[in-house]
Amino acid sequence: MNTSTVPPVRVLVIDDEPQIRKFLDISLRAQGYSVAMAATGEAGLEMLATQGADIVILDLGLPDRDGQSVLQTLREWSQVPVIVLTVRADDTGKVAALDAGANDYVTKPFSVPELMARIRALLRTHAAPADAAPVFDDGHLRVDLARREVHVDGAPVVLSRKEYALLALLVGNAGRVVTQPQLLRALWGPTHQEDTHYLRILVAKLRQKLGDDAASPRWIATEPGVGLRLLDH
Repeated sequence: MNTSTVPPVRVLVIDDEPQIRKFLDISLRAQGYSVAMAATGEAGLEMLATQGADIVILDLGLPDRDGQSVLQTLREWSQVPVIVLTVRADDTGKVAALDAGANDYVTKPFSVPELMARIRALLRTHAAPADAAPVFDDGHLRVDLARREVHVDGAPVVLSRKEYALLALLVGNAGRVVTQPQLLRALWGPTHQEDTHYLRILVAKLRQKLGDDAASPRWIATEPGVGLRLLDH
């Protein structure tokens, strides 16, 4: 299904069971997909923010936080198609997952051909994925989310994982305000929603590396008491 000019579809699997991850990795790669794996909800959200994905397969029973919570956080800043994969077969769980923003729901044990068919159906529906890694380039700041490269006036900028994750979130919502709670949940998890000092420190470091001035921002604007916005010149 791949050619030299068409990049493979990127599938992010968020599941804490090693056997399931290995099984899905083999099955998906056999179909030509590019696969990334995360064993926790936080790791999955960070991978999605920093690396992007064309489709997410999400388990609900994760060790660090419930999959429903992961889905709700994800939907605050991403419209990537999500298939929930879980042992929970009750209608209440299905309805809750779909209401939270899941696109489809598959119960374990599952049929690989059926799962692949559901993936293909979702990819057809989302033929131009909202979260396909874009390139932000205003002539001075260039952020290539596919390559995870950042340049300012042609010079490469080396960012930490958290700094890059923050910039990627802002780039994905360029021109729109991303609230402090959204940023804190996406970057540090639901238990850090009041830890705004974490965000202040991270923003200061990112601004310093980009050569941005908080008093007269070129790129990262603070909306007092609300959040951050990447200026889309």
